[in-house]
Amino acid sequence: MDTESQRLAQQSMAFVLAGGRGSRLFELTDTRAKPAMYFGGKSRIIDFPLSNAVNSGIRRIGVATQYKAHSLIRHLQRGWSFFRAERNESLDILPASQQMNNENWYKGTADAVAQNRHVIEGYAPKYIVILAGDHIYKQDYSLMIQHHVTSGAEVTVGCIEVPRTEASGFGVMKVDTSDKILEFVEKPADPPAMPGNPDMALASMGIYVFETKRLFELLDEAAAKEGYDHDFGGDIIPMLVERGSAIAHPFSRSCVRSGLEKEPYWRDVGTVDAFWQANIDLTDFQPELDLYDNEWPIWTNSELTAPAKFIHNEDGRRGSAVSSMVSGGCIISGSSLERCLLFTGVRTHSFSQLSGVVVMPYAEIHRNARLTNVVVDRGVQIPAGLIVGEDAEADAARFRRSPGGICLITQPMIDRLDS
Repeated sequence: MDTESQRLAQQSMAFVLAGGRGSRLFELTDTRAKPAMYFGGKSRIIDFPLSNAVNSGIRRIGVATQYKAHSLIRHLQRGWSFFRAERNESLDILPASQQMNNENWYKGTADAVAQNRHVIEGYAPKYIVILAGDHIYKQDYSLMIQHHVTSGAEVTVGCIEVPRTEASGFGVMKVDTSDKILEFVEKPADPPAMPGNPDMALASMGIYVFETKRLFELLDEAAAKEGYDHDFGGDIIPMLVERGSAIAHPFSRSCVRSGLEKEPYWRDVGTVDAFWQANIDLTDFQPELDLYDNEWPIWTNSELTAPAKFIHNEDGRRGSAVSSMVSGGCIISGSSLERCLLFTGVRTHSFSQLSGVVVMPYAEIHRNARLTNVVVDRGVQIPAGLIVGEDAEADAARFRRSPGGICLITQPMIDRLDS
């Protein structure tokens, strides 16, 4: 980080939009918002944009919460309470609350910012970075802010480079060779290509940089128009694209990679299949996302736990794990793990076998259970002898089975087995 980008980061505030449910995760978000979802053994998804902000030198952060926010707020209070006002640092948790007009829910992404205008203006940041709270990636936002200031644009839109064949599910930017956004198209059938790269397209990451004063002027202007949907992607960005005052910032220019990461890494783990895959990928010999990079740490709430323990050493009853990640507080008792990711405090009992399993905190796998390609929710008690992942029809009748063949197991599903 050079001196100029560091100075700009110090003049900036990050505003994280963390109110989304993530309905495509089904029962996993019945009790928690998508940004509060567990990821990577000990983290939550929200930790990634927050860590990016802190590592980028931004120490003023607001987090707008809405849907089932209790576990998210508790996580922020426990894991992100190290900010000190005397060092000009702050982290404000901003739940949707009743306003003077008796309306309380955030109507959209832009409205979440507008309703917290007094909080933002109280800190008087020169620049504001609007962030989505539900993606997995490492990015130096200070470089994006510097790009914004140098360009003179009214908004800079963070964009991920994706193959054109996969871009139809995104909001896609058509840009010229100077990064100016010529057109913003939502989920196009024929996505516009990047200049000089006909096979790739630029998709919005839901990250925007504005000069703060100008942003509020734009929000006031948009609010006076008919049909205003209170949304950045639906209202503010198209308005600025039409004026020719929006530029794109390709993620590859500011993504953070260790020496082990070959390609820029960004994931939306918004489905059960994507969530399982991104977690299991971390068990690879050389994963695409390096969580061991001390130069760009992912901050989180680190629970005080005993080390993981592996016990019993008999044929057929050996505590073992191959190509797996096992978190603190876990006890692998006479069971075998292959390509699994276990979160804090998981217990597996004798003769159980797990393959391709993501187990969230404090779940327990009892004797002789056999699980293949499964996601186990927090605190679930897997009964002795349960077999999942070997009979698709039986799995679908008892549990949530994804299009990719991944089974999601929650405690209510287990309870129904006995009824």
